[in-house]
Amino acid sequence: MPEIEIRPAISDDIPRLIQIDHGYTSDYVWQMDIQAEENQVMVSFRELRLPRSVRVEYPRPVQTLADDWTDRSAVLIARLGDQPAGYICLMKDLTPVTIWITDLVVERRYRRQGIGSALVLAAQNWARKQGVSRLVLEMQPKNHAAIRMAEKLGFTFCGYNDRYYANHDIALFFGKPLH
Repeated sequence: MPEIEIRPAISDDIPRLIQIDHGYTSDYVWQMDIQAEENQVMVSFRELRLPRSVRVEYPRPVQTLADDWTDRSAVLIARLGDQPAGYICLMKDLTPVTIWITDLVVERRYRRQGIGSALVLAAQNWARKQGVSRLVLEMQPKNHAAIRMAEKLGFTFCGYNDRYYANHDIALFFGKPLH
């Protein structure tokens, strides 16, 4: 496999990045359970195997991504040869001393080849240069591959937001301190 080149995205990259298949297939979901009693609410997540594989669409409308990227602090692109293989979007200043990874997408044919991990590691390096001490990765509860990758890279579950995305899906947050 050719070497992965990671660099900041340029305007010429945008049409090709939008064409990437942003959806994925999953066999698992992190199911949220809420128990409300007087003076307390308990929320828990448990990983469940789905009865069949499901196709999950990207939680943000693909047609608005180019506009969304102008609000991001950085967009890094992974390239294999002359082909874009994926990208990662980073937001600074949403919360103190934290960089948020809002989008992490890898072209379907390049998935499970280390490109997502390489993008996250490049994001960590970028975040360190910004002087922040924490990185947070957001994802849908059905994105089993992303959850496993985050855990493998040392991220731990740190929260959620119900109806976070435009499609009203839950967002799971995994965080990692940067030393």
